[in-house]
Amino acid sequence: MDVAELSDSPGVIQESCEESMDQARSTITKIFNGEPHSYTRFNLTQNMEGDNSQVEMKLSSDMDEEVGGNGVGERHGHVSNRKPYVTQRFGRTPKNLIFMAAAVLLIFIIGFLIGYLVQQSKALAPTCAPSVVPAGLPADVPVEHETGAAPLMDWDVVKGLLAKQLGAGRLDSVFSEFLSNDHQAGSDGDEILANRVLRKFKQYGMKTWTDEHFIKVQDPPTTVSNKIVFKNLEIKQTGFLSYSATGSVTGAVLYGHYGREADFRLLRDKNIDINGRVMLIRAGRNSFAEKVANAAKLNASAVLIYPDPTDYSFGETTELYGHVHLGSGDPYTPGFPSFNHTQFPPIQSSGLPKILAQTITQATGIKILRSLGGQNPPDDWVGFSKLGDSNDMVTVEVNNVLVEKKINNVFGVIKGFVDADRYVVIGAQRDAWGPGFAASTVGTSVLVELARSISDMVKNDGFKPRRSIVFASWSGGEYGSVGATEWLEGYLSSLSMKAYTYISLDGIVTGRSGFKVAASPLLHSLIGSTLKEIQMDTGTLASNFGGSKWEKEILQPLKMDNAAYPFLAFSGIPSVSFGFTAGSSDYTYFGTKLDTMERLRTATAGQMSALAEKAARFAGHITLRLVHDHLLRFDLMKYDSIIRTQVAQIYMKVKTIQRLQPNILPKALTMQWLMSASGSYSRASRSLTTDIQDSDLEDIEMCRLINDRIMTVERNFLSPYVSPRDSPFRHILLGSGPHTLKGLANHLDALRVNSPEADTDVFRNEFALATWTIQGCANSLAGDIWSLDNEI
Repeated sequence: MDVAELSDSPGVIQESCEESMDQARSTITKIFNGEPHSYTRFNLTQNMEGDNSQVEMKLSSDMDEEVGGNGVGERHGHVSNRKPYVTQRFGRTPKNLIFMAAAVLLIFIIGFLIGYLVQQSKALAPTCAPSVVPAGLPADVPVEHETGAAPLMDWDVVKGLLAKQLGAGRLDSVFSEFLSNDHQAGSDGDEILANRVLRKFKQYGMKTWTDEHFIKVQDPPTTVSNKIVFKNLEIKQTGFLSYSATGSVTGAVLYGHYGREADFRLLRDKNIDINGRVMLIRAGRNSFAEKVANAAKLNASAVLIYPDPTDYSFGETTELYGHVHLGSGDPYTPGFPSFNHTQFPPIQSSGLPKILAQTITQATGIKILRSLGGQNPPDDWVGFSKLGDSNDMVTVEVNNVLVEKKINNVFGVIKGFVDADRYVVIGAQRDAWGPGFAASTVGTSVLVELARSISDMVKNDGFKPRRSIVFASWSGGEYGSVGATEWLEGYLSSLSMKAYTYISLDGIVTGRSGFKVAASPLLHSLIGSTLKEIQMDTGTLASNFGGSKWEKEILQPLKMDNAAYPFLAFSGIPSVSFGFTAGSSDYTYFGTKLDTMERLRTATAGQMSALAEKAARFAGHITLRLVHDHLLRFDLMKYDSIIRTQVAQIYMKVKTIQRLQPNILPKALTMQWLMSASGSYSRASRSLTTDIQDSDLEDIEMCRLINDRIMTVERNFLSPYVSPRDSPFRHILLGSGPHTLKGLANHLDALRVNSPEADTDVFRNEFALATWTIQGCANSLAGDIWSLDNEI
């Protein structure tokens, strides 16, 4: 029998009931002196499906027939002249009436006890399968199913069990086991680590499987080099940016600071023509892909990215590695998985750049900067004398090669005891450009330790999660969360209905002076309570890093280059990413081959293992809370305030344009319906919150129905009107593209300044679709079709 099947075990209840019947018959026989014509018949009928149990008891005697006026013979059309035997023996004397009353009372008491026992046995819960196969048994050996749902273990006990399992000393040994200097995605080293993770999951008695993908990535050239030529000086580069356009271009250098949209606006305010320029941009503050995309929008011909000494303290010759795909997953199979058997025509993601992009060393970047002429930089860009002019020519040559690689994602699951088909996913990147200790080793080690700890809690400590926990080890993370995104694309239809949270363990320790969390607003309240539970040396996580203002100090937006972002913005799964940081500065060794255990230990002042243990507890508390409670701890009202804020911004901008530039937006465009949709969501979320407060937590079916309604919220913010290929991040509040509410606000700004990219008809179309997306989310949240609050 498969461990996921459910079965009922009524045998014990039936045996108990039959024993009670025998005792009842014996007692009544004694009362009536064993007379053959006076008897009690018990008929116990139990619904084997588990819905209701009925106990039927009938007292029958010839005396009853006599008193009722019709005997059995009369009912069949015959009249008997024989006097009933019972009447002769038991006349209507006070003594006999007392005996009869006592017998009826005894029967009633016995029936009540039987019914109570049956009902109590059934109230335990539906039959549930064990979530972890006992150690030592092969996965295909049938395991006896347990009856009864997970008894609600006190939350303080659950926290104590996890604390007992985790420890900094345990993590040290796991770090050593998963330490590797060469485990780039698809390499032999990557496969070795994948097998180690798989063996660990099997050792813990978990159901395991792997997911194989064939992805296309760019690697550096093997026969020639990527290089630049500046003022007749040729400089070869070992570092590279995957998914860059290839070829050679020549243009004048223009310094662009961090390559943010605001930085490019400052250049345009100086009337500097960016068309055809080679942008020299500092690493940090935003992703490589965003820097290149911002430059490409203004028709730059190439981008050079260097680590400036004010942000990076490592050596002048350190190479940088990364990718420039403005998205996630395999850009050559956008919107669908990279399985080997998929036969799609050649296609590319809209996030692939059309211009060249290349990293250069700090020494090369400073040499170019010191040679530039032209205008002075903006006042905020301190430390540089000139921006560059038309005489500062540079040639950029990129010769990256496109290759196909096989990668494997590794999974293990601890199955739930009530809703096994609903699950939390915890994942960590396994690959890295070099040692990747902070980038991948710490996360992978914590993933494995959490799997061991929770498995032991289930097998040895009596903890029974209501819902399942899936542990995932991803490959292809350095190329843009490729392994995770391909899994999402491959199983999107089933995951969107069953996976209700993703917890990322990537980069969870990079410093010790700060703690940051990026997450879906639905999880903010749960995060707040968890921060107050995790004890540090002095105080809690909340008191150490945020206090009463923890939301302002700790929470930050979930960025596109975060591994949790595709789960949220592409799949509509509430997600969370977190970690100990070095405060406002980035961990400088990401994207280099200097990311080692020794450097991370130095960056954390020797507290690396202790911080990793605290991070494991933070992730563990969130996970266990989401599988422990009857109802999911999602804060539905958080999105209500976000929608209201963004709708108010759009309202103000629309009214301003209609007042000052009525020829652009006619007054026929009304905000009424967008505001009505916002109100519908507000009422639906409040109504569901009330339903949650009034719900019976012992009603398993009711809890499941409410949880299903809660789970639809994030998914229904994905716009159904845009293509995953063209706009993969379809979330209208946290996604990216013109379909989002932020995109609508930006379009209004473009209309106000008569930008050539603005189009009134396009805006009105996106405006209408966003309105109905919000209304559709409200409708789904309301539940049944007759409960909808639809004013549109």
